[in-house]
Amino acid sequence: MQSNNTTTPVALVTGASRGIGQALALGFADAGYDVIVTDLPQTEGDLRKTAEMIGLRNRKAYLYTLDVSEREQINDVARRALEEAGRIDVLVNNAGVLKLSLLQDLDEKTWDTHFDVNVKGVLMMCQAIVPHMRERKSGRVINIASIAGRQGVALQGHYAATKSAVITLTRVLAQEVGMDGVTVNAICPGIILTEMGRNNLGSEAAVRHWEEVAALKRLGKPEDIVGPALFFASEQSDFVTGQALNVCGGIYFH
Repeated sequence: MQSNNTTTPVALVTGASRGIGQALALGFADAGYDVIVTDLPQTEGDLRKTAEMIGLRNRKAYLYTLDVSEREQINDVARRALEEAGRIDVLVNNAGVLKLSLLQDLDEKTWDTHFDVNVKGVLMMCQAIVPHMRERKSGRVINIASIAGRQGVALQGHYAATKSAVITLTRVLAQEVGMDGVTVNAICPGIILTEMGRNNLGSEAAVRHWEEVAALKRLGKPEDIVGPALFFASEQSDFVTGQALNVCGGIYFH
Protein backbone atom coordinates (compact mmCIF):
# COMPACT_ATOMS: atom_id res chain seq x y z
CA MET A 1 0.00 0.00 0.00
CA GLN A 2 1.24 3.46 -0.86
CA SER A 3 2.38 5.82 1.87
CA ASN A 4 -0.08 8.48 2.94
CA ASN A 5 0.08 11.92 1.35
CA THR A 6 1.66 14.07 4.04
CA THR A 7 -1.17 16.63 3.84
CA THR A 8 -3.88 14.09 4.70
CA PRO A 9 -4.43 13.64 8.44
CA VAL A 10 -4.50 10.12 9.85
CA ALA A 11 -6.45 8.77 12.82
CA LEU A 12 -5.86 5.42 14.54
CA VAL A 13 -8.91 3.87 16.21
CA THR A 14 -8.66 0.72 18.35
CA GLY A 15 -11.65 -1.57 18.78
CA ALA A 16 -13.00 -0.39 15.42
CA SER A 17 -14.88 -3.50 14.26
CA ARG A 18 -18.26 -2.40 15.64
CA GLY A 19 -20.12 -0.09 18.02
CA ILE A 20 -18.50 3.14 19.12
CA GLY A 21 -15.16 2.25 17.52
CA GLN A 22 -16.70 1.68 14.11
CA ALA A 23 -18.73 4.90 14.38
CA LEU A 24 -15.58 6.83 15.28
CA ALA A 25 -13.59 5.35 12.40
CA LEU A 26 -16.32 6.27 9.91
CA GLY A 27 -16.75 9.70 11.50
CA PHE A 28 -13.08 10.49 11.06
CA ALA A 29 -13.26 9.28 7.45
CA ASP A 30 -16.23 11.56 6.82
CA ALA A 31 -14.17 14.42 8.28
CA GLY A 32 -11.36 13.84 5.76
CA TYR A 33 -9.03 11.54 7.67
CA ASP A 34 -7.44 8.36 6.47
CA VAL A 35 -8.04 5.82 9.22
CA ILE A 36 -5.99 3.03 10.78
CA VAL A 37 -8.42 0.49 12.23
CA THR A 38 -7.52 -2.26 14.68
CA ASP A 39 -9.34 -4.93 16.65
CA LEU A 40 -8.91 -8.50 17.85
CA PRO A 41 -8.12 -11.21 15.27
CA GLN A 42 -11.50 -12.88 15.81
CA THR A 43 -13.25 -9.68 14.68
CA GLU A 44 -11.33 -9.42 11.41
CA GLY A 45 -14.43 -9.98 9.28
CA ASP A 46 -16.28 -7.08 10.88
CA LEU A 47 -13.10 -4.98 10.87
CA ARG A 48 -12.83 -5.48 7.11
CA LYS A 49 -16.40 -4.19 6.76
CA THR A 50 -15.35 -1.05 8.63
CA ALA A 51 -12.38 -0.67 6.29
CA GLU A 52 -14.62 -1.15 3.25
CA MET A 53 -17.01 1.56 4.48
CA ILE A 54 -14.04 3.90 4.92
CA GLY A 55 -13.05 3.15 1.33
CA LEU A 56 -16.56 4.01 0.14
CA ARG A 57 -15.97 7.44 1.67
CA ASN A 58 -12.92 7.86 -0.61
CA ARG A 59 -10.52 7.64 2.30
CA LYS A 60 -7.71 5.14 2.85
CA ALA A 61 -8.14 2.44 5.47
CA TYR A 62 -5.21 0.61 7.04
CA LEU A 63 -6.30 -2.58 8.81
CA TYR A 64 -4.37 -4.46 11.50
CA THR A 65 -5.52 -7.14 13.92
CA LEU A 66 -4.36 -6.26 17.42
CA ASP A 67 -4.78 -7.32 21.02
CA VAL A 68 -4.03 -4.13 22.95
CA SER A 69 -3.04 -6.11 26.04
CA GLU A 70 0.05 -7.42 24.19
CA ARG A 71 2.98 -5.00 24.00
CA GLU A 72 4.79 -6.81 21.17
CA GLN A 73 1.68 -6.66 19.00
CA ILE A 74 1.23 -2.96 19.75
CA ASN A 75 4.81 -2.10 18.89
CA ASP A 76 4.64 -4.12 15.67
CA VAL A 77 1.38 -2.51 14.56
CA ALA A 78 2.65 0.97 15.46
CA ARG A 79 5.78 0.45 13.38
CA ARG A 80 3.90 -0.94 10.39
CA ALA A 81 1.16 1.69 10.56
CA LEU A 82 3.65 4.55 10.63
CA GLU A 83 5.52 3.03 7.70
CA GLU A 84 2.35 2.59 5.65
CA ALA A 85 0.37 5.68 6.61
CA GLY A 86 3.36 7.96 7.11
CA ARG A 87 1.96 9.72 10.17
CA ILE A 88 -0.57 9.42 12.98
CA ASP A 89 -2.26 12.67 13.96
CA VAL A 90 -4.95 11.29 16.25
CA LEU A 91 -4.89 8.23 18.50
CA VAL A 92 -8.30 7.06 19.72
CA ASN A 93 -8.01 4.47 22.48
CA ASN A 94 -11.43 2.87 22.25
CA ALA A 95 -10.80 -0.87 22.69
CA GLY A 96 -12.33 -2.15 25.90
CA VAL A 97 -13.93 -5.08 27.66
CA LEU A 98 -16.78 -5.40 30.14
CA LYS A 99 -18.04 -8.56 31.82
CA LEU A 100 -20.60 -7.96 34.55
CA SER A 101 -19.89 -9.27 38.05
CA LEU A 102 -20.63 -8.48 41.66
CA LEU A 103 -17.41 -7.46 43.40
CA GLN A 104 -17.96 -10.23 45.93
CA ASP A 105 -17.95 -12.80 43.11
CA LEU A 106 -15.25 -11.21 40.97
CA ASP A 107 -12.42 -13.60 40.14
CA GLU A 108 -8.83 -12.51 39.75
CA LYS A 109 -8.62 -13.43 36.06
CA THR A 110 -11.58 -11.19 35.19
CA TRP A 111 -10.10 -8.32 37.19
CA ASP A 112 -6.72 -8.72 35.47
CA THR A 113 -8.26 -8.97 31.98
CA HIS A 114 -10.16 -5.72 32.45
CA PHE A 115 -7.07 -3.85 33.62
CA ASP A 116 -4.86 -5.42 30.94
CA VAL A 117 -7.17 -4.26 28.14
CA ASN A 118 -8.82 -1.11 29.49
CA VAL A 119 -5.86 0.48 31.29
CA LYS A 120 -2.59 -1.16 30.32
CA GLY A 121 -3.74 -1.22 26.70
CA VAL A 122 -4.31 2.55 26.76
CA LEU A 123 -0.93 3.15 28.37
CA MET A 124 0.97 0.93 25.93
CA MET A 125 -0.76 2.42 22.88
CA CYS A 126 0.26 5.88 24.11
CA GLN A 127 3.81 4.69 24.74
CA ALA A 128 3.99 3.40 21.16
CA ILE A 129 2.38 6.33 19.32
CA VAL A 130 2.90 9.50 21.37
CA PRO A 131 6.70 9.67 20.81
CA HIS A 132 5.95 10.06 17.08
CA MET A 133 3.57 12.92 17.90
CA ARG A 134 6.07 14.60 20.20
CA GLU A 135 8.71 14.40 17.50
CA ARG A 136 6.34 16.13 15.09
CA LYS A 137 5.30 18.64 17.80
CA SER A 138 1.67 17.88 17.08
CA GLY A 139 -0.87 15.25 18.04
CA ARG A 140 -4.15 14.39 19.68
CA VAL A 141 -4.85 11.51 22.06
CA ILE A 142 -8.51 10.72 22.78
CA ASN A 143 -9.22 8.07 25.41
CA ILE A 144 -12.68 6.54 25.59
CA ALA A 145 -13.51 6.25 29.29
CA SER A 146 -17.06 6.02 30.74
CA ILE A 147 -19.36 7.76 33.19
CA ALA A 148 -18.97 4.52 35.14
CA GLY A 149 -15.52 5.84 35.96
CA ARG A 150 -17.11 8.93 37.49
CA GLN A 151 -19.61 7.34 39.86
CA GLY A 152 -19.33 3.56 39.80
CA VAL A 153 -22.09 1.22 38.69
CA ALA A 154 -23.38 -1.94 40.37
CA LEU A 155 -22.02 -5.09 38.69
CA GLN A 156 -19.35 -2.95 37.01
CA GLY A 157 -17.01 -2.12 39.89
CA HIS A 158 -13.95 -3.57 38.14
CA TYR A 159 -14.86 -1.85 34.84
CA ALA A 160 -15.53 1.44 36.63
CA ALA A 161 -12.14 1.19 38.34
CA THR A 162 -10.44 0.80 34.96
CA LYS A 163 -12.24 3.81 33.54
CA SER A 164 -11.32 5.92 36.58
CA ALA A 165 -7.74 4.93 35.90
CA VAL A 166 -8.08 6.00 32.25
CA ILE A 167 -9.35 9.42 33.33
CA THR A 168 -6.36 9.82 35.66
CA LEU A 169 -3.90 8.65 32.99
CA THR A 170 -5.43 11.24 30.67
CA ARG A 171 -4.84 14.04 33.17
CA VAL A 172 -1.25 13.00 33.89
CA LEU A 173 -0.19 12.35 30.30
CA ALA A 174 -1.61 15.73 29.29
CA GLN A 175 0.77 17.37 31.76
CA GLU A 176 3.73 15.33 30.56
CA VAL A 177 3.41 15.95 26.80
CA GLY A 178 1.69 19.31 26.48
CA MET A 179 4.94 21.18 25.95
CA ASP A 180 5.42 19.20 22.74
CA GLY A 181 2.12 20.22 21.17
CA VAL A 182 0.21 17.05 22.08
CA THR A 183 -3.18 17.24 23.77
CA VAL A 184 -4.73 14.34 25.70
CA ASN A 185 -8.43 14.23 26.52
CA ALA A 186 -11.04 11.64 27.45
CA ILE A 187 -14.66 11.07 26.50
CA CYS A 188 -16.97 9.48 29.07
CA PRO A 189 -19.92 7.95 27.22
CA GLY A 190 -23.11 7.23 29.09
CA ILE A 191 -25.38 4.37 28.07
CA ILE A 192 -24.79 3.78 24.37
CA LEU A 193 -27.09 1.28 22.68
CA THR A 194 -24.43 -0.89 21.12
CA GLU A 195 -24.70 -4.67 21.31
CA MET A 196 -22.66 -4.54 24.53
CA GLY A 197 -24.78 -1.72 25.90
CA ARG A 198 -28.05 -3.58 25.33
CA ASN A 199 -26.62 -6.78 26.81
CA ASN A 200 -25.57 -4.91 29.94
CA LEU A 201 -28.99 -3.35 30.40
CA GLY A 202 -30.60 -6.76 30.03
CA SER A 203 -34.16 -5.80 29.08
CA GLU A 204 -36.30 -3.31 27.20
CA ALA A 205 -37.75 -2.26 30.56
CA ALA A 206 -34.27 -1.22 31.67
CA VAL A 207 -33.80 0.71 28.42
CA ARG A 208 -37.05 2.60 29.04
CA HIS A 209 -36.06 3.30 32.66
CA TRP A 210 -32.77 4.91 31.68
CA GLU A 211 -34.40 6.82 28.83
CA GLU A 212 -36.69 8.37 31.42
CA VAL A 213 -33.75 9.18 33.74
CA ALA A 214 -31.82 10.95 30.98
CA ALA A 215 -32.47 14.67 30.60
CA LEU A 216 -32.70 14.21 26.82
CA LYS A 217 -35.13 11.30 27.29
CA ARG A 218 -33.15 8.97 25.09
CA LEU A 219 -30.06 6.83 25.28
CA GLY A 220 -27.02 7.20 23.08
CA LYS A 221 -26.14 5.98 19.63
CA PRO A 222 -22.51 5.22 18.72
CA GLU A 223 -22.63 8.22 16.38
CA ASP A 224 -23.24 10.52 19.38
CA ILE A 225 -19.57 10.07 20.34
CA VAL A 226 -18.26 11.23 16.96
CA GLY A 227 -18.80 14.98 17.36
CA PRO A 228 -16.98 15.26 20.70
CA ALA A 229 -14.09 13.17 19.32
CA LEU A 230 -13.78 15.38 16.24
CA PHE A 231 -13.78 18.43 18.51
CA PHE A 232 -10.89 17.04 20.55
CA ALA A 233 -9.08 16.20 17.30
CA SER A 234 -9.57 19.64 15.78
CA GLU A 235 -7.86 23.01 16.05
CA GLN A 236 -10.98 24.20 17.88
CA SER A 237 -9.69 22.36 20.97
CA ASP A 238 -6.11 23.65 20.82
CA PHE A 239 -6.38 25.03 24.38
CA VAL A 240 -8.15 22.00 25.86
CA THR A 241 -6.13 19.18 27.42
CA GLY A 242 -6.36 16.83 30.37
CA GLN A 243 -10.15 16.97 30.36
CA ALA A 244 -12.81 14.27 30.54
CA LEU A 245 -16.10 15.12 28.83
CA ASN A 246 -19.33 13.37 29.80
CA VAL A 247 -21.39 12.44 26.72
CA CYS A 248 -24.38 10.85 28.36
CA GLY A 249 -27.59 12.69 27.43
CA GLY A 250 -27.90 14.11 30.92
CA ILE A 251 -27.72 11.01 33.11
CA TYR A 252 -24.73 12.28 35.10
CA PHE A 253 -23.81 15.88 35.88
CA HIS A 254 -20.43 15.94 37.65
